[in-house]
Amino acid sequence: MDKIKSFLNKHGSEHAHSQPILPSVPQAPPSLTVGFPNAQDLYRYRKQRGINLGSWFVLERWIADAPYRAAASPGQSDHDVARGSDARHILEEHWDNWITENDWRWIAERGFNTVRIPIGFYELCGIDPSVLVGTDFASLGHIFEGAWPRIMTAIATAHRFGLGVLIDIHAAPGKQNQDSHSGTSSKQVSFFNSSNFARTTRILTSLLAHLSAFTRAHNPPLPNVVGIELVNEPNPPDSKALQQWYRTTIAAMRQVDPDMPLYIGDSWRTDEYAGFIKSLGDQSPSSHSSFMALDHHLYRCFTSSDNSTPAWKHAQNLRTPSEGTPGTFERVSSALASVGAGLVVGEWSGALNPGSLHGVSDEITAKRDFVNAQLALYEQHCAGWFWWTYKKQSAGDSGWSMRDAVDKGVFPLWVGICVRRQLDQDPGRVSRREVAQNSALGDHAGWWAKYPDGKYEHWRFAEGFAQGWEDAYVFLTSGSPNGSAPEIGFKAAWAKRRATEHARTKGNRNVWEYEHGLVQGIDAAKSDFRRICA
Repeated sequence: MDKIKSFLNKHGSEHAHSQPILPSVPQAPPSLTVGFPNAQDLYRYRKQRGINLGSWFVLERWIADAPYRAAASPGQSDHDVARGSDARHILEEHWDNWITENDWRWIAERGFNTVRIPIGFYELCGIDPSVLVGTDFASLGHIFEGAWPRIMTAIATAHRFGLGVLIDIHAAPGKQNQDSHSGTSSKQVSFFNSSNFARTTRILTSLLAHLSAFTRAHNPPLPNVVGIELVNEPNPPDSKALQQWYRTTIAAMRQVDPDMPLYIGDSWRTDEYAGFIKSLGDQSPSSHSSFMALDHHLYRCFTSSDNSTPAWKHAQNLRTPSEGTPGTFERVSSALASVGAGLVVGEWSGALNPGSLHGVSDEITAKRDFVNAQLALYEQHCAGWFWWTYKKQSAGDSGWSMRDAVDKGVFPLWVGICVRRQLDQDPGRVSRREVAQNSALGDHAGWWAKYPDGKYEHWRFAEGFAQGWEDAYVFLTSGSPNGSAPEIGFKAAWAKRRATEHARTKGNRNVWEYEHGLVQGIDAAKSDFRRICA
């Protein structure tokens, strides 16, 4: 502490004689909701490295064909399966066998810490039959009523393996896009009308209420629901209408549970929807009880441009900061961070169009390079990512199936920070923090010395750095059943939450310095931990 005080005196901070209060690291394992951070925080704010459990509760025939064996024509959607013969038995058999204990274990043992589970709105009918009223599924409640208890079992099972769960409404009333994974095989999209907007808002508030009640009532309570995605891949004719629905629905959901993280799709208009989230934060700058995530889906195998671009060029484009996607990610993640939000890539894969692989002598190497380029980009700019998809009924597709991608060497054997050395005692950590803190404080004070008219309070930066370092170590040393070290991924959301706490006792002036220091402290602690333990 004397070192910081001396340093600030040397650099002439306005509050050079103010002593920052350095926090201590909690020694006991965090509980579910008591303390800060608690077990729920550890799941929700960590960097999410995940997998989509595709074709489990929302079927896709190209992934799993067996459930369609008795489907009604045209046999491409959940609605078709439900109208076919023996539908309830076929679906429940699939739900009970598509993802098993061995699958959960496989996911956890490779460093993944979260799964995204796509569900259809109709699969909530077991807890709220009214969700089906006025929809294509109105007469099919008896087919889907068994889905909800299985979804809840999935959350509990995921928790046993240290895995978080993102619940994604993949199929909304009226369909939010033309794809059959939006519930029906119809090409008509009618989600974007007032009645279906209102219906979906009510469905989401019902989902949130029942989900929150279940996780609290479970013995022990479950902390591992990391968020709800309001609707998957909406393709609106009018962005303003969708954004107004987002605004209304977010407000309604926060009335039910203000702490649940909410994810929204960007409709492949990433800058526009980042601006929308920023506008929400700008309008309520002190409201950080719940944070937002913007979900972008990145594929490079569907368009004519994808087809004409060689695999090596796809990878190079993702590694070059001046190219479109890296530039967008840097710009958007910065804009979102200013209001405590984060960018995630909710779907991506190693799939490439055959045209991109034309003339390639080693497709596995080409796909691996493409995957590694994506991982590097997401690790740099994103709070989380989720590969599509975990597996396919027919083996061998290393572009889409994670099981096959790992087996063939397209995807790494491990993701995240693998802990190779446990430290029961780490007496040098405090001195290492002080060295890092003084270095960062010097850079910070030196930079702002170029603008001498500002009335700075650099002691706030120092205090934020210390808090960020200690918080990062709480996450990193909290442990995981699979040996991976959880790290803070939603750094901006965490900084806003800590800054709100800081401002209550220290005032709002120059709180930005505290936030800057906290984020730098998180990054410095992560580097320190990697050097010492990973």
